[in-house]
Amino acid sequence: MTRTPENLLDFACSALDEVRAQAPLVQCITNSVVTGFTANVLLALGASAAMVDIPGEAGPFAGVASGLLVNLGTPTGEQREAMREAVAAANDAGTPWVLDPVAVGSLPVRTPLSHALRDLRPAVVRGNASEIIAVTGAGAGGRGVDAADGVDAALPSALSLAERIGGIVAVSGPVDVVTDGRDVVRIANGDALLTRITGGGCALGAVLAAFAAVHDDRFATTVAAIAVYTVAAELAAERASGPGSFSGAFLDALAALDAATLRRRAELS
Repeated sequence: MTRTPENLLDFACSALDEVRAQAPLVQCITNSVVTGFTANVLLALGASAAMVDIPGEAGPFAGVASGLLVNLGTPTGEQREAMREAVAAANDAGTPWVLDPVAVGSLPVRTPLSHALRDLRPAVVRGNASEIIAVTGAGAGGRGVDAADGVDAALPSALSLAERIGGIVAVSGPVDVVTDGRDVVRIANGDALLTRITGGGCALGAVLAAFAAVHDDRFATTVAAIAVYTVAAELAAERASGPGSFSGAFLDALAALDAATLRRRAELS
């Protein structure tokens, strides 16, 4: 597929239909703050969620799951073991997996863990600008989960990281950036209310895994997942009066989003 915005948008519309038709099962080893919201996002999208994150189960499950999310938000000792086990099994089985290096940089446990997992070649790495810079070893991260760098500042790190893993890097921000180390696509959708609810960024990692499960073109599935997610956020924000009502409206918007609306609203360049 030629990677024009028009072709990528056509793909996104068909990929949304495929996710709903196939209902991919996404294993989420994610942080304890966002498990419920992440599961609800996957269900609203039309996928299925399984929070299988204990050693002895994480590996076998990753071998049969459609996709895997590894999120470093609350990396307890047991979760770290489960992450390594699941990633090894996913790689053996060819299960696409997504790494979300939450709050990496100066923190002494998750930062080296993110580097070790990075070198196991995830299909997609998703994070904010400071996290993407830090996972390459080029920066000290942001302020907790908040970025201290702009998306454009992270682009050199994103390009080099994509080449290093042989996969896709997605940098989240006011305008999201997706790259495979060569091509760069920007998605100018979304709403600031996504940053005002717990799990607004983390759940995107699970959606990336769901889309990666339905097609081998990881670049196109990453663009599609972000376009669907951020267009739904815009639609929800138009109906919401604040963060509380936005959360429910976002789930409703994901469930109701159709190809015609996605085609009309998505801003790819």
